[in-house]
Amino acid sequence: MDSDTDSDTSRDPDMGRGIDVHIDRDRCLGAGMCALTAPQVFDQDEDEGLVVLLDARPPQERLAAVRVAAGVCPASAITLTRRGSSPAS
Repeated sequence: MDSDTDSDTSRDPDMGRGIDVHIDRDRCLGAGMCALTAPQVFDQDEDEGLVVLLDARPPQERLAAVRVAAGVCPASAITLTRRGSSPAS
């Protein structure tokens, strides 16, 4: 086994499992930070400017941007869960 691969997995516990992305349009303020940060995963609708989820199961190479987008959302309208689990209520 490659030690670099082992160390990358230890730093990112979701590596290989993936992330499910959930949005709450009722909370969304339409700031657009998500669409600017991860445009392959998030967009805004033309009518209200609210978040539109383009990819609920983004590939590994987009996870860093998705995490940043969730973190900068001023309304906390984006929830990330390990693939297969459900968001906290």
